[in-house]
Amino acid sequence: MEEGAPLVAASREAETPSAPLRTGVIGAGFIGRVHARSARAAGATLAGIVASSPERSAEVSRELGAAETFAGAEELISSDEVDVVHICAPNDLHLSLALASLAAGKHVVCEKPVAFDSAGAAELVEAARDAGRVATVPFAYRYYPIVREARAQVRSGGIGAARLVHGTYLQDWLLGADDDNWRVDPATGGPSRAFADIGAHWCDLTEFMTGQRLVALTARTMIAQPERRRGGGHSFAQGGGGNGSRHVETEDVATLLFETDGGALGSLVVSQVSAGRKNRLWVEISGTERAVVFDQENPESLWVGGRDYVVSIPRDHNTLSPEAAAYVTLPGGHPQGFGACFDAFIADTYAAIRGASPDGLPTLEDGLRATRITEAVLRSAESRQWVEVEA
Repeated sequence: MEEGAPLVAASREAETPSAPLRTGVIGAGFIGRVHARSARAAGATLAGIVASSPERSAEVSRELGAAETFAGAEELISSDEVDVVHICAPNDLHLSLALASLAAGKHVVCEKPVAFDSAGAAELVEAARDAGRVATVPFAYRYYPIVREARAQVRSGGIGAARLVHGTYLQDWLLGADDDNWRVDPATGGPSRAFADIGAHWCDLTEFMTGQRLVALTARTMIAQPERRRGGGHSFAQGGGGNGSRHVETEDVATLLFETDGGALGSLVVSQVSAGRKNRLWVEISGTERAVVFDQENPESLWVGGRDYVVSIPRDHNTLSPEAAAYVTLPGGHPQGFGACFDAFIADTYAAIRGASPDGLPTLEDGLRATRITEAVLRSAESRQWVEVEA
């Protein structure tokens, strides 16, 4: 690679506006801080960040160097000093905050699930269309260069016709009865937990890479810990540390078999109680000619297998297809991780706000899609039958 060669996607090379976008973030937990950092990396000004209380908001605003301190979400949304609102609050607030932001003329980046049901998600899609605003959902795993390479190989016909798609998304941060989080409470987390939280990521990523959509599935769910010590612990932290207990109503594990509109069969195992697994998002796409594997915990190479060979394609600007190389930000051998994916997602969102049309940008329509798949999983688990996924 020549020194100084461009390492950014063409879609992010749109002209720079006369003034940087002004970003407001609602939610100051793990993912809210990721949003704030990536917004700055994309050249935005952090206008403000709202936390769980006015006092906490002031503290976090000082810590992160926000331009202003807002007492609450309503004040941030209505401010003329905010162009785009990032919604990183608990799940039960996503729909109302996103609708209010769009009504105020703001662009929106909304964490998933965008709503607890498809009716709410569809309402949000229509609101964004009516407002003429960009509204995206952080399915940021799409932005791994190796994911783009797998997608390019499928689209080019290099693997043949995709016939089998399978994988897992496994975590262990809710393994024990002492582990707790607001996501466990269906009032704040929603009617699905493990699947809506991480299984939706796997399905979005698989549909993105294969170009095929899940059309029917049969699912089973399991609650591994019927009682949890009430503690409201931070995401990915061990132990809730609180007193009392809560009865668990949402799943720790989900398994499903599915069919796609392209004639493939598939399977998925989703778990937040798999000991030793921190974030094992793994997808294998088997075609009539060869197979490809993406492993999120080892994202520096794409496994490619044929009947008489197995190769590993490294994440390097010189070895990947142009559409994948466009998302390489570091030379090969210099690991590039989730943070870079999120930076690319936010950069593409802001490019879209400025008028570009980035390839593969996940929007509210993709958030609606995830909600419909989640509803199908819950319907099937309850009926113990095959169900169709709403188109």
